[in-house]
Amino acid sequence: MRIGFIGLGSMGKGMATNLLKAGHQLLVWNRSQEAVESLVKQGAIATRHPTEAFVADVVISMLADDTVTRTVLIESGALASSKPGLIHLSMATLSVAFVREMAELHASAGVELIAAPVFGRNDLAESGMLNIVVAGPQGAIAKVQPLLDVLGQKTWPMGEDPVSASVLKIATNMMLISAIEATGEAMALSQSYGVANNDFVDFITGTLFSAPAYKVYGPKIARRETEGAGFTLRLGLKDVGLALKAGEPNHVPLPFASVLRDNLLDAVALGQGENDLAALGVRAIKRSGQE
Repeated sequence: MRIGFIGLGSMGKGMATNLLKAGHQLLVWNRSQEAVESLVKQGAIATRHPTEAFVADVVISMLADDTVTRTVLIESGALASSKPGLIHLSMATLSVAFVREMAELHASAGVELIAAPVFGRNDLAESGMLNIVVAGPQGAIAKVQPLLDVLGQKTWPMGEDPVSASVLKIATNMMLISAIEATGEAMALSQSYGVANNDFVDFITGTLFSAPAYKVYGPKIARRETEGAGFTLRLGLKDVGLALKAGEPNHVPLPFASVLRDNLLDAVALGQGENDLAALGVRAIKRSGQE
């Protein structure tokens, strides 16, 4: 299958590489040429403009946020230039309002939009072990299922409306960030009474919280490991903001999300925006006056 792949960041690069390994032809575009050159060495075809990627049978976009997606896909004229019947797999975390707008624009252009946000850090993207939530036209999803099988370990269908996949991604990212903050606070409390961080992590991940979120971030917080970000504080701030915005029109109060936003905003203001999300838990320990 001929695939246009737009957005070769820490997640997109690994995903595109797996599609090449699976034998698909890739037309790639990225703002930074370094990532493009790496994919070209593996057999991808570089494009000079996003419109050139939209001549494919399927376009996959993995862009940072609403603003970048709007600039690259809409304001560039790429979506408007696409041929009717094209399938667009939007795999980034985007706002509910923007996904709804995108669905309308795609319908006008005769393009089938599938929202397919992914769950997992860049190591899972590289190994093809992501979890992928999908929502959109069922016939289109069936056509791209072989691609989703290359990119992820499981696909979770959420119906016809792309917004359903978008809001599920936003809600669960809010839960993940909440778990990291709670882990850091609980670790600070137990540490203040002499409990070793490693003992704390071993206990919670072996009993009440035996889940990837705690198993990945608990040890990182215990080791004060904040570099080598797979998911940055800046992106965490973006996602919590998306949750708060999604809650407003439906009058859904999210009080803890407001606390998370303020903590993340403080960290970003202090120059820690590119640190790993584990830094949120580390900050909770440091707020207690402990190292």
